[in-house]
Amino acid sequence: MSSVAVLTQESFAEHRSGLVPQQIKVATLNSEEESDPPTYKDAFPPLPEKAACLESAQEPAGAWSNKIRPIKASVITQSFCLPPEFEMLTDVRASVRVPPACQQVFHVPLEERRYKDMNQFGEGEQAKICLEIMQRTGAHLELSLAKDQGLSIMVSGKLDAVMKARKDIVARLQTQASATVAIPKEHHRFVIGKNGEKLQDLELKTATKIQIPRPDDPSNQIKITGTKEGIEKARHEVLLISAEQDKRAVERLEVEKAFHPFIAGPYNRLVGEIMQETGTRINIPPPSVNRTEIVFTGEKEQLAQAVARIKKIYEEKKKKTTTIAVEVKKSQHKYVIGPKGNSLQEILERTGVSVEIPPSDSVSETVILRGEPEKLGQALTEVYAKANSFTVSSVAAPSWLHRFIIGKKGQNLAKITQQMPKVHIEFTEGEDKITLEGPTEDVNVAQEQIEGMVRDLVNRMDYVEINIDHKFHRHLIGKSGANINRIKDQYKVSVRIPPDSEKSNLIRIEGDPQGVQQAKRELLELASRMENERTKDLIIEQRFHRTIIGQKGERIREIRDKFPEVIINFPDPAQKSDIVQLRGPKNEVEKCTKYMQKMVADLVENSYSISVPIFKQFHKNIIGKGGANIKKIREESNTKIDLPAENSNSETIVITGKRANCEAARSRILSIQKDLANIAEVEVSIPAKLHNSLIGTKGRLIRSIMEECGGVHIHFPVEGSGSDTVVIRGPSSDVEKAKKQLLHLAEEKQTKSFTVDIRAKPEYHKFLIGKGGGKIRKVRDSTGARIIFPAAEDKDQDLITIVGKEDAVREAQKELEALIQNLDNVVEDTMLVDPRHHRHFVIRRGQVLREIAEEYGGVMVSFPRSGTQSDKVTLKGAKDCVEAAKKRIQEIIEDLEAQVTVECAIPQKFHRSVMGPKGSRIQQITRDFNVQIKFPDREENPAHSAEPAVQENGEDSGEAREAKEAEPGSPRRCDIIVISGRKEKCEAAKEALEALVPVTIEVEVPFDLHRYVIGQKGSGIRKMMDEFEVNIHVPAPELQSDVIAITGLAANLDRAKAGLLERVRELQAEQEDRALRSFKLSVTVDPKYHPKIIGRKGAVITQIRLEHDVNIQFPDKDDGSQPQDQITITGYEKNTEAARDAILRIVGELEQMVSEDVSLDHRVHARIIGARGKAIRKIMDEFKVDIRFPQSGAPDPNCVTVTGLPENVEEAIDHVLNLEEEYLADVVDSEALQVYMKPPAHEESKAPSKGFVVRDAPWTASGSDKAPDMSSSEEFPSFGAQVAPKTLPWGPKR
Repeated sequence: MSSVAVLTQESFAEHRSGLVPQQIKVATLNSEEESDPPTYKDAFPPLPEKAACLESAQEPAGAWSNKIRPIKASVITQSFCLPPEFEMLTDVRASVRVPPACQQVFHVPLEERRYKDMNQFGEGEQAKICLEIMQRTGAHLELSLAKDQGLSIMVSGKLDAVMKARKDIVARLQTQASATVAIPKEHHRFVIGKNGEKLQDLELKTATKIQIPRPDDPSNQIKITGTKEGIEKARHEVLLISAEQDKRAVERLEVEKAFHPFIAGPYNRLVGEIMQETGTRINIPPPSVNRTEIVFTGEKEQLAQAVARIKKIYEEKKKKTTTIAVEVKKSQHKYVIGPKGNSLQEILERTGVSVEIPPSDSVSETVILRGEPEKLGQALTEVYAKANSFTVSSVAAPSWLHRFIIGKKGQNLAKITQQMPKVHIEFTEGEDKITLEGPTEDVNVAQEQIEGMVRDLVNRMDYVEINIDHKFHRHLIGKSGANINRIKDQYKVSVRIPPDSEKSNLIRIEGDPQGVQQAKRELLELASRMENERTKDLIIEQRFHRTIIGQKGERIREIRDKFPEVIINFPDPAQKSDIVQLRGPKNEVEKCTKYMQKMVADLVENSYSISVPIFKQFHKNIIGKGGANIKKIREESNTKIDLPAENSNSETIVITGKRANCEAARSRILSIQKDLANIAEVEVSIPAKLHNSLIGTKGRLIRSIMEECGGVHIHFPVEGSGSDTVVIRGPSSDVEKAKKQLLHLAEEKQTKSFTVDIRAKPEYHKFLIGKGGGKIRKVRDSTGARIIFPAAEDKDQDLITIVGKEDAVREAQKELEALIQNLDNVVEDTMLVDPRHHRHFVIRRGQVLREIAEEYGGVMVSFPRSGTQSDKVTLKGAKDCVEAAKKRIQEIIEDLEAQVTVECAIPQKFHRSVMGPKGSRIQQITRDFNVQIKFPDREENPAHSAEPAVQENGEDSGEAREAKEAEPGSPRRCDIIVISGRKEKCEAAKEALEALVPVTIEVEVPFDLHRYVIGQKGSGIRKMMDEFEVNIHVPAPELQSDVIAITGLAANLDRAKAGLLERVRELQAEQEDRALRSFKLSVTVDPKYHPKIIGRKGAVITQIRLEHDVNIQFPDKDDGSQPQDQITITGYEKNTEAARDAILRIVGELEQMVSEDVSLDHRVHARIIGARGKAIRKIMDEFKVDIRFPQSGAPDPNCVTVTGLPENVEEAIDHVLNLEEEYLADVVDSEALQVYMKPPAHEESKAPSKGFVVRDAPWTASGSDKAPDMSSSEEFPSFGAQVAPKTLPWGPKR
């Protein structure tokens, strides 16, 4: 709780108007408001290299710009004197001011700002957030930047808009602190209010987030998150609410705001004493809250004592105190307030006088002193002493010299601030002056020193401005600033290039006169060279752009490394443009164009796509176990193969890659399908011009033929190919049927085809088609027209299309319309069904009834409610549908009455195999024979079934009795499968079930081949089991058995046995081949030749290995037991001998070689080697020699060794000596030039900094006299560098 009275404009006006004429009026100071340029906070901040200039301080007060724009307001401060709390807002404006209905101003200190980038005030993320808030809330925002880089924000507009905008700004622009306040749990609901309204209002009013624990949470802590000021307000409000609800007494006392400091006492000591003595909680509203009431909470007697004491203090002060008003310049108010209001508290403590400062958003300069008359004089003296303790002065200095005056890492200014730590030195870019602020004597001394530095710099520094078209600027800068940084470092100059947004051609160079001229000359040469460059647009389909760029830009980086002088620009993906721009020297651009065109041609070739229709049931076979088959096809054909999702109705497999590879993959997939089923393939010749009409709209016509003919696949050639061949693939009988229909349709299309569309409700379609397509086939056969029903994916589900000759179409239309008309004629009928059969129709959520409704045009069948014992069933729907449904129900009843139960005994261990994957085999049998099959429950412990049942209380248990009744040879209950249905169908289903019982056969396979049969991680055995649909059991290794057991359906066993024996033959052949391949041959070669035989990155030895299909092993250098001259070759005998001869030939060549040392000046080694060794590799390749340079630290740094054939060595030595002579001349000239280019202070700058000591600096507060480390980037950040985040009192920035 602070005792400083910060007045609002209204309350301040009241105070002024309340002064009586007899009160002392002190002559005002110079009331002319000083327009001080803004400063940084009182510390060593980062010194931005590019500071933006402030708006002129003399700008009229109403000249606010039309939108939030980049405000050039970077201020450089280089001393520690005034703390950040000495806030002074500047005239930096950032938006349109509108006459407000409501207006609020609040301040965000620098340490609480979320976005602190000094170069981005008015732009960047902060500006975007402000614009978003303005658009969303309708409020107007005005941003001002304080001298301490704090942010002042004026929000104006309607009251609700202002409150919402203020809350958003605090949440998004200000870092958040948090605090907790404990109030009784039973008071929480009063803080929330009805429907949470009170809590929302409190959050909006204080711009905070208040989190109240849930009712089931025992905690009584309420968490408040927001700004320090907001938290203080919210805490005050929450405590007030709690106090009101407290069982103890609560009293409110109205005390004028101006007397609150006297009641609180200096540093809140007085109110603290009263609270401690009386045990009463006293809540004085903080200075920022414009409330006059003081709230007391406590026991009645103690509360009364506290109230009495406060009243007494208030009455005394009201009688004894008087006020005087004095004029103090607005710019000096911050000195009167002091850090965190300490100066005001100090005056209050010494004199007992309260000093009232007008709010920062007020233009008033009047300061009111309130206290006892005899003490006002002393307080007034202290106020003036603090106000006048500082002076402001300025030094004329060209703005471009500012950075040189500051020095590297602020070293030059450090000398001044070391002597005068209380002086602020402020630099404003764009203004030719430096502002000094601080104690008068210190300011005068600092001014003299800076003026001397300015005179010295003006005499020895220069600058020049050159015009270069802005479109070349980014090329001058280079990638990541490489070019411009090189020029800066080489010539020791500063180069200022304007940002792209300014579209300015002016480039400014500052520094040493000679360096400035050299940098100017190089920049102009670069620009001239760029003007002669060529730009070429290359058209590349956008779908290839991402592939060319590569993952994380790897591929485009390779291209740029290959053509470093060419700049490659891809269009923004959002532009959907195909144009890629190349820029650079003409020849390089042409080479890069050809390279990229070849790359694109390869991509086009590899993006050929082909679709292969494969019957859905064979997709799993094409994929294989764990994707083995499809992975193998992909790898061997080098294609991408995409299969439809398992739950998709699509049967099409898409293959992408090179055309030839796609065709090969397609053939392999089709061959798998052909092997698995009796698939026939027929080619039909139909004129290409008829293909589109045969396919029909969205493929409806051709799809109807494929569905009618058992799902055959009909493949038309690619449009525009000119081919007449249509391929039909599927089961033989269906293929013939489809061929006949396709030719008939083509014939109709060639004569004259007629089409008519009719409409019928989708629920009628199944009834019109009939069971197994019987009804629609009858219409088609009688009329000769083709009738096409909509597919599931078609949008218009009512549309039925009739195609054919006109008479046939008309006749079919007439028949269908008659059928549809009958279906529209809704009737209601009843039938009698024995109640014992009702359950069959309604179980499983009425599945049987749903199937009847789907099949017979949506007819509604209603059975009586259970328990009524009625046998009357009602049917409602189209007349024909009702009749058909009645007939179907009657058939079901007949089946139920004729139903018998047949038992099929199959050992329980085979049940899972009989069921098949997910019960597929059983489902198929139930569908085929229209029966119900029930499997018994599994017996958990079949081994215990032989034990006698236990008797309890002298009686046999039920299980024991059943065991007695059962015959000794009868099957166990857990083996019996129950089949229900018509007798003949049950018998057929029983036979089908028994056929599914697996049989086991044994196959003799030599034990030593078992592990190869199993394969790596069981892959071999799994592949055979998947392929033949059997289970193969290999005996455990410890049994040493040759017998492998195969278990499966009898139909699959022969194929599986043949497959296993074929695999055994393959393995035996591989064994023989392995024996032949393991022939070993050793060759003796001097170890010094081993690296040459291996070659660069193993290139030579790899070529020998591949060429002769052998393995070559060199001796391990670390193994002393191995002979180091023996090379072992393993492979076929013939191949090992050929490889040995190849190695000996290389050795023979190496023995003819010689090595010679040549002395080359070490200064030219780097030039001869070249970038990444390119130059030296070129020389070695050209002369067929090996050149070795000395390592760093070698005794003779000039000694270079050349190895090769004698004549090649001589030529190579001559060549490198010529290069040495040429390069050495350049080196000597360059060194001579460097002597003259070195700046005078260069040697001094190399000396390590010894640091400096500053009196009364912040770091001495902790008691440490250690001087700051000038080499530390944290203590002295570089110009424009990022600063390590500070640890704030309320935690890290979020």
